[in-house]
Amino acid sequence: MTTYWPEKGKQNTGGTIKLALDRARELGLKDIVVASATGYSANLCLGHQELNIVCVTHQAGFKNPGEIEMDPATRRRLEDGGIKVFTTTHLLAGLDRALRFTFQGVYPAEIIANTLRLFGQGTKVAVEVAGMALDAGLIPAGVDIIALGGSNEGVDTALVLRPAHSQDFFATRIKEIICKPREF
Repeated sequence: MTTYWPEKGKQNTGGTIKLALDRARELGLKDIVVASATGYSANLCLGHQELNIVCVTHQAGFKNPGEIEMDPATRRRLEDGGIKVFTTTHLLAGLDRALRFTFQGVYPAEIIANTLRLFGQGTKVAVEVAGMALDAGLIPAGVDIIALGGSNEGVDTALVLRPAHSQDFFATRIKEIICKPREF
């Protein structure tokens, strides 16, 4: 059964993570990918060493040139707790975003991103970080996982999905919506 939060936001983070962990246990899933730029959401996933938890951060320079938003001490704490922390270029941004900024057009990856946003920003983020983690080899190919994304801070969306590598993006399958905001 899908849970619908009344509104988007950080206040749903604890509930989203609990629902995701419960559903992972019910389905016997071992891989969870969580979007977490600062480590706030990933920190709430600590203590589950039986799971392969991957935290995908914003890329370096997302807010300020050359800067990584996650504090190095937070990254160490997460990694020491068994969470893999991954920082890379966003799957649905990268060069298409540079083209948009430079030439004021709309490009394929941004069309895909905006289509996913029809279900909320968290849905787009969850699909995106799952593909990024798969492309990095941090989760296994061809299996269902749980992916968590958010609307700005924290996470408010959890999906069961089978991600595909970026070159096969349209083979991605969203199997279940565990939770998402109703209003976004």
